[in-house]
Amino acid sequence: MDFHRSKRLICLMPQKLGLGGPASFQSRLISGLEKRGVEITFDPQDPAVSAILVIGGTRELGKLRQAKRQGVRIVQRLNGMNWVHRKRFTGIRHFLRAEAGNWILATIRNRLAETIIYQSEFSRRWWNDARGEVAATYAVIHNGVDLTVDSPAGVEQPPSDHYQVLVVEGHLGGGYEQGLKTAVRLTELLNRRMDKPVELTVAGDVPMKLRTAFQHAGCRIHYLGVIQRSAIPALDRSSHVLFSADVNAACPNSVIEAMACGLPVVAFDTGALGELVTPEAGCIADYGGNVWNLDEPDIFALADCAQLVLENQTGYRTGARARAEQAFSLDLMVDKYIKVLLPD
Repeated sequence: MDFHRSKRLICLMPQKLGLGGPASFQSRLISGLEKRGVEITFDPQDPAVSAILVIGGTRELGKLRQAKRQGVRIVQRLNGMNWVHRKRFTGIRHFLRAEAGNWILATIRNRLAETIIYQSEFSRRWWNDARGEVAATYAVIHNGVDLTVDSPAGVEQPPSDHYQVLVVEGHLGGGYEQGLKTAVRLTELLNRRMDKPVELTVAGDVPMKLRTAFQHAGCRIHYLGVIQRSAIPALDRSSHVLFSADVNAACPNSVIEAMACGLPVVAFDTGALGELVTPEAGCIADYGGNVWNLDEPDIFALADCAQLVLENQTGYRTGARARAEQAFSLDLMVDKYIKVLLPD
């Protein structure tokens, strides 16, 4: 190793990650690393860098190749890959961006990364099945949250005069409209089953065209738009159940944040949901069709799960928090990342 290289300087790529999970992850990881005395840079050409963590992919492949030649350890964090664009028409530009994104992810995984960090066992299996196994070593590290921030402790309480179903997603569009459709159908069905009204709250980017499509839905819908990360714990504490609307998600932050706040989770058994949400923390329903073909899901099975959770709030809320404390603390996640990034 170059004698100028610091054993405690990590480069993160790319620097700007936009909305949603990757940005939240990066912010939390930086905080955890800095508390442990690990310095962070976004410059892969800094001669003191000993490891580069690529969060997903980056277009700066040339800089990665150069760093690899200089002996810098390259670690890639992977969730899933783009796939909905091959099942539903989302526009030519979106299709091309999705395919380009997949190519970049695969190129780094196949040729540049020394170690792959998969966000879940589901993610690891998906990549190996779709793209084949690679020579790089790997680790599976679930996302983590600050359990003192994402916590049941707070003044917020779920409403007593109605049930609140919550959806938290970065985007609900561009081929992912089915998630909102399912949430609306779930809420409508619960309204016919429960002893109190059931309302739906949606946090995330929902195109106006999609909102208009559900303006005559048989339930009340609150659209909050894109909210600050700091507002999510209060929102979780103010709800009765989180519906995880994405399908085949690798390790959704919204699910882990909800459980940490004591909010039970309801979802279909797709992606990593089955390995994240234990029976004490929520209820996972059989999808009822081929999720990879985006078949219509079994809404009645999902409603059965949601009804069970709504009627047993105390037990599920306690179980959700316990699951987060057991498996999804930020300290646990950061320690595992350090072990991979700085093995010496």
